[in-house]
Amino acid sequence: MELQMWREILCPYDLAVEELKLKFVHIMNEYRTAGRYSPIEQVDGRVKSISSILDKMQRKKININEIETDLEDIAGIRVICQFVEDIDRVVEIIEQRSDMEIKTKKDYITKAKDSGYRSFHVIIYYDVDTIYGKKRIQAEIQIRTLAMNFWATVEHSLQYKYKENIPEHITEKLMNAADAIVVLDKEMSIVRDEIMDAQNSFRKKANIVSEILSTMQNLYKVANKQEVIKIQDEFYKIYETGDMEQLIHFNKQLDIIAEGYRAQSLS
Repeated sequence: MELQMWREILCPYDLAVEELKLKFVHIMNEYRTAGRYSPIEQVDGRVKSISSILDKMQRKKININEIETDLEDIAGIRVICQFVEDIDRVVEIIEQRSDMEIKTKKDYITKAKDSGYRSFHVIIYYDVDTIYGKKRIQAEIQIRTLAMNFWATVEHSLQYKYKENIPEHITEKLMNAADAIVVLDKEMSIVRDEIMDAQNSFRKKANIVSEILSTMQNLYKVANKQEVIKIQDEFYKIYETGDMEQLIHFNKQLDIIAEGYRAQSLS
Protein backbone atom coordinates (compact mmCIF):
# COMPACT_ATOMS: atom_id res chain seq x y z
CA MET A 1 0.00 0.00 0.00
CA GLU A 2 1.30 3.46 -0.90
CA LEU A 3 2.29 5.82 1.91
CA GLN A 4 -0.42 8.32 0.93
CA MET A 5 -3.06 5.61 1.25
CA TRP A 6 -1.83 4.79 4.75
CA ARG A 7 -2.03 8.48 5.68
CA GLU A 8 -5.61 8.69 4.44
CA ILE A 9 -6.59 5.58 6.39
CA LEU A 10 -4.94 6.75 9.62
CA CYS A 11 -6.04 10.39 9.45
CA PRO A 12 -9.48 9.78 11.09
CA TYR A 13 -7.74 7.83 13.84
CA ASP A 14 -5.48 10.80 14.54
CA LEU A 15 -8.59 12.95 14.87
CA ALA A 16 -10.28 10.41 17.17
CA VAL A 17 -7.25 10.22 19.47
CA GLU A 18 -7.03 14.01 19.78
CA GLU A 19 -10.77 14.33 20.46
CA LEU A 20 -10.85 11.50 23.00
CA LYS A 21 -7.79 12.81 24.84
CA LEU A 22 -9.42 16.23 25.07
CA LYS A 23 -12.68 14.75 26.36
CA PHE A 24 -11.03 12.71 29.10
CA VAL A 25 -8.88 15.66 30.16
CA HIS A 26 -12.05 17.76 30.29
CA ILE A 27 -13.71 15.15 32.54
CA MET A 28 -10.67 15.24 34.84
CA ASN A 29 -10.69 19.05 34.99
CA GLU A 30 -14.46 19.17 35.49
CA TYR A 31 -14.17 17.02 38.61
CA ARG A 32 -11.37 19.19 39.98
CA THR A 33 -13.12 22.47 39.18
CA ALA A 34 -16.15 21.19 41.09
CA GLY A 35 -13.85 20.50 44.06
CA ARG A 36 -14.29 16.74 43.70
CA TYR A 37 -11.73 13.97 43.51
CA SER A 38 -11.03 12.95 39.91
CA PRO A 39 -10.76 9.22 39.16
CA ILE A 40 -8.62 10.24 36.17
CA GLU A 41 -5.06 11.28 36.94
CA GLN A 42 -3.45 11.37 33.48
CA VAL A 43 -4.50 10.87 29.86
CA ASP A 44 -2.38 9.90 26.89
CA GLY A 45 -3.04 8.55 23.42
CA ARG A 46 -1.48 7.42 20.19
CA VAL A 47 -2.22 6.06 16.73
CA LYS A 48 -0.42 2.80 15.93
CA SER A 49 2.56 3.31 13.65
CA ILE A 50 2.46 1.73 10.21
CA SER A 51 5.25 -0.67 11.18
CA SER A 52 3.32 -1.77 14.30
CA ILE A 53 0.20 -2.32 12.21
CA LEU A 54 2.16 -4.41 9.70
CA ASP A 55 3.74 -6.46 12.51
CA LYS A 56 0.35 -7.19 14.04
CA MET A 57 -1.19 -8.01 10.66
CA GLN A 58 1.56 -10.55 10.10
CA ARG A 59 1.29 -11.98 13.60
CA LYS A 60 -2.52 -12.24 13.52
CA LYS A 61 -2.66 -13.14 9.78
CA ILE A 62 -4.95 -10.21 9.01
CA ASN A 63 -5.68 -9.27 5.40
CA ILE A 64 -4.75 -5.68 4.53
CA ASN A 65 -8.33 -4.99 3.44
CA GLU A 66 -9.63 -5.98 6.87
CA ILE A 67 -7.34 -3.99 9.15
CA GLU A 68 -9.99 -1.45 10.14
CA THR A 69 -12.41 -4.18 11.22
CA ASP A 70 -9.96 -6.69 12.67
CA LEU A 71 -7.55 -4.29 14.40
CA GLU A 72 -9.35 -2.72 17.35
CA ASP A 73 -6.42 -0.72 18.70
CA ILE A 74 -5.26 1.43 15.77
CA ALA A 75 -6.43 4.33 17.93
CA GLY A 76 -5.36 3.94 21.55
CA ILE A 77 -6.17 6.02 24.64
CA ARG A 78 -4.52 5.42 28.00
CA VAL A 79 -6.33 6.61 31.11
CA ILE A 80 -4.16 6.50 34.23
CA CYS A 81 -5.72 6.33 37.71
CA GLN A 82 -4.19 6.61 41.17
CA PHE A 83 -6.08 3.71 42.71
CA VAL A 84 -7.53 0.39 41.53
CA GLU A 85 -10.97 1.52 42.77
CA ASP A 86 -10.88 4.44 40.31
CA ILE A 87 -10.77 2.08 37.33
CA ASP A 88 -14.38 0.92 37.83
CA ARG A 89 -15.47 4.56 38.06
CA VAL A 90 -13.78 5.40 34.74
CA VAL A 91 -15.51 2.40 33.11
CA GLU A 92 -18.84 3.70 34.46
CA ILE A 93 -18.10 7.14 32.98
CA ILE A 94 -17.48 5.57 29.56
CA GLU A 95 -20.65 3.49 29.83
CA GLN A 96 -22.68 6.64 30.49
CA ARG A 97 -21.28 8.57 27.51
CA SER A 98 -23.57 9.06 24.52
CA ASP A 99 -20.60 9.64 22.17
CA MET A 100 -18.82 6.35 22.96
CA GLU A 101 -20.41 2.97 22.26
CA ILE A 102 -18.80 0.04 24.04
CA LYS A 103 -18.05 -2.96 21.85
CA THR A 104 -16.20 -5.16 24.35
CA LYS A 105 -14.53 -5.02 27.76
CA LYS A 106 -11.43 -7.00 28.69
CA ASP A 107 -10.52 -7.29 32.38
CA TYR A 108 -6.82 -8.05 32.76
CA ILE A 109 -6.87 -6.90 36.38
CA THR A 110 -9.07 -9.60 37.87
CA LYS A 111 -7.27 -12.09 35.64
CA ALA A 112 -3.84 -10.83 34.61
CA LYS A 113 -2.12 -12.03 31.44
CA ASP A 114 0.46 -14.79 31.78
CA SER A 115 3.20 -12.16 31.44
CA GLY A 116 1.93 -10.36 34.56
CA TYR A 117 0.31 -7.54 32.53
CA ARG A 118 -2.62 -5.92 34.31
CA SER A 119 -4.98 -3.35 32.83
CA PHE A 120 -8.66 -2.88 31.94
CA HIS A 121 -9.38 -2.50 28.23
CA VAL A 122 -12.54 -1.05 26.72
CA ILE A 123 -13.04 -1.23 22.95
CA ILE A 124 -15.39 1.49 21.75
CA TYR A 125 -16.97 2.68 18.54
CA TYR A 126 -16.44 6.40 18.03
CA ASP A 127 -17.66 8.70 15.26
CA VAL A 128 -15.45 11.36 13.72
CA ASP A 129 -16.42 13.99 11.13
CA THR A 130 -14.04 14.04 8.17
CA ILE A 131 -14.06 15.94 4.88
CA TYR A 132 -15.68 12.82 3.39
CA GLY A 133 -18.41 12.71 6.02
CA LYS A 134 -18.93 10.84 9.28
CA LYS A 135 -16.71 7.82 9.88
CA ARG A 136 -17.14 5.25 12.63
CA ILE A 137 -13.90 3.83 13.94
CA GLN A 138 -12.79 1.54 16.74
CA ALA A 139 -10.58 2.70 19.59
CA GLU A 140 -9.04 0.93 22.55
CA ILE A 141 -9.12 2.62 25.95
CA GLN A 142 -6.64 1.18 28.43
CA ILE A 143 -7.39 2.01 32.06
CA ARG A 144 -4.76 1.25 34.68
CA THR A 145 -3.09 2.58 37.81
CA LEU A 146 0.17 4.51 37.85
CA ALA A 147 1.97 1.41 39.12
CA MET A 148 0.45 -0.84 36.43
CA ASN A 149 1.41 1.70 33.79
CA PHE A 150 5.03 1.79 34.95
CA TRP A 151 5.26 -2.00 34.68
CA ALA A 152 3.51 -2.09 31.29
CA THR A 153 5.81 0.61 29.87
CA VAL A 154 8.92 -1.33 30.90
CA GLU A 155 7.52 -4.63 29.61
CA HIS A 156 6.55 -3.07 26.29
CA SER A 157 10.07 -1.72 25.80
CA LEU A 158 11.53 -5.16 26.50
CA GLN A 159 9.08 -6.83 24.12
CA TYR A 160 10.16 -4.38 21.44
CA LYS A 161 13.84 -5.09 22.09
CA TYR A 162 13.56 -8.89 22.23
CA LYS A 163 10.75 -9.30 19.66
CA GLU A 164 8.56 -11.11 22.21
CA ASN A 165 11.35 -13.51 23.15
CA ILE A 166 12.37 -11.99 26.46
CA PRO A 167 15.10 -14.04 28.20
CA GLU A 168 13.88 -16.23 31.04
CA HIS A 169 15.83 -14.44 33.76
CA ILE A 170 14.27 -11.10 32.74
CA THR A 171 10.81 -12.67 32.53
CA GLU A 172 11.24 -13.89 36.10
CA LYS A 173 12.17 -10.39 37.26
CA LEU A 174 9.13 -8.96 35.46
CA MET A 175 6.82 -11.46 37.16
CA ASN A 176 8.30 -10.58 40.56
CA ALA A 177 7.79 -6.89 39.79
CA ALA A 178 4.19 -7.57 38.69
CA ASP A 179 3.51 -9.30 42.03
CA ALA A 180 5.06 -6.37 43.87
CA ILE A 181 2.82 -3.94 42.01
CA VAL A 182 -0.27 -5.89 43.07
CA VAL A 183 0.86 -5.47 46.67
CA LEU A 184 1.64 -1.77 46.11
CA ASP A 185 -1.82 -1.06 44.66
CA LYS A 186 -3.44 -2.86 47.61
CA GLU A 187 -1.39 -0.85 50.11
CA MET A 188 -2.31 2.40 48.36
CA SER A 189 -5.99 1.44 48.50
CA ILE A 190 -5.73 1.08 52.29
CA VAL A 191 -4.62 4.72 52.67
CA ARG A 192 -6.74 5.97 49.76
CA ASP A 193 -9.04 8.18 51.87
CA GLU A 194 -6.12 9.92 53.58
CA ILE A 195 -4.34 10.52 50.28
CA MET A 196 -7.52 11.87 48.67
CA ASP A 197 -8.11 14.24 51.61
CA ALA A 198 -4.54 15.52 51.38
CA GLN A 199 -4.79 16.08 47.63
CA ASN A 200 -8.16 17.81 47.88
CA SER A 201 -6.81 20.12 50.60
CA PHE A 202 -3.82 20.98 48.44
CA ARG A 203 -6.03 21.77 45.41
CA LYS A 204 -8.41 23.83 47.53
CA LYS A 205 -5.52 25.87 48.90
CA ALA A 206 -4.04 26.32 45.42
CA ASN A 207 -7.39 27.57 44.08
CA ILE A 208 -7.82 30.08 46.91
CA VAL A 209 -4.27 31.39 46.47
CA SER A 210 -4.87 31.74 42.73
CA GLU A 211 -8.06 33.75 43.39
CA ILE A 212 -6.26 36.02 45.86
CA LEU A 213 -3.37 36.73 43.50
CA SER A 214 -5.76 37.43 40.64
CA THR A 215 -7.78 39.87 42.77
CA MET A 216 -4.62 41.67 43.95
CA GLN A 217 -3.42 41.97 40.37
CA ASN A 218 -6.70 43.64 39.44
CA LEU A 219 -6.46 45.93 42.46
CA TYR A 220 -3.14 47.29 41.19
CA LYS A 221 -5.11 48.78 38.27
CA VAL A 222 -7.65 50.66 40.40
CA ALA A 223 -6.37 51.03 43.97
CA ASN A 224 -3.62 53.01 45.66
CA LYS A 225 -0.34 51.17 45.14
CA GLN A 226 0.74 51.51 48.79
CA GLU A 227 -2.55 50.06 49.98
CA VAL A 228 -2.16 47.06 47.64
CA ILE A 229 1.40 46.50 48.90
CA LYS A 230 0.05 46.40 52.50
CA ILE A 231 -2.58 43.86 51.42
CA GLN A 232 0.09 41.84 49.67
CA ASP A 233 2.32 41.82 52.78
CA GLU A 234 -0.62 40.67 54.89
CA PHE A 235 -1.31 37.85 52.43
CA TYR A 236 2.30 36.61 52.62
CA LYS A 237 2.16 36.56 56.44
CA ILE A 238 -1.05 34.51 56.42
CA TYR A 239 0.26 32.20 53.69
CA GLU A 240 3.36 31.40 55.75
CA THR A 241 1.19 30.21 58.64
CA GLY A 242 -0.46 27.62 56.37
CA ASP A 243 -3.80 28.32 58.09
CA MET A 244 -6.59 27.54 55.61
CA GLU A 245 -9.28 29.27 57.66
CA GLN A 246 -7.28 32.51 57.68
CA LEU A 247 -6.71 32.26 53.94
CA ILE A 248 -10.43 31.76 53.30
CA HIS A 249 -11.29 34.74 55.53
CA PHE A 250 -8.62 36.90 53.84
CA ASN A 251 -10.01 35.95 50.42
CA LYS A 252 -13.53 37.00 51.44
CA GLN A 253 -12.32 40.32 52.86
CA LEU A 254 -10.29 40.96 49.70
CA ASP A 255 -13.39 40.35 47.58
CA ILE A 256 -15.26 42.97 49.63
CA ILE A 257 -12.44 45.50 49.07
CA ALA A 258 -12.33 44.75 45.34
CA GLU A 259 -16.12 45.05 45.09
CA GLY A 260 -15.91 48.48 46.73
CA TYR A 261 -13.47 49.70 44.10
CA ARG A 262 -15.65 48.27 41.32
CA ALA A 263 -18.67 50.13 42.72
CA GLN A 264 -16.63 53.38 42.81
CA SER A 265 -15.61 52.98 39.19
CA LEU A 266 -19.24 52.60 38.14
CA SER A 267 -20.55 55.61 40.12
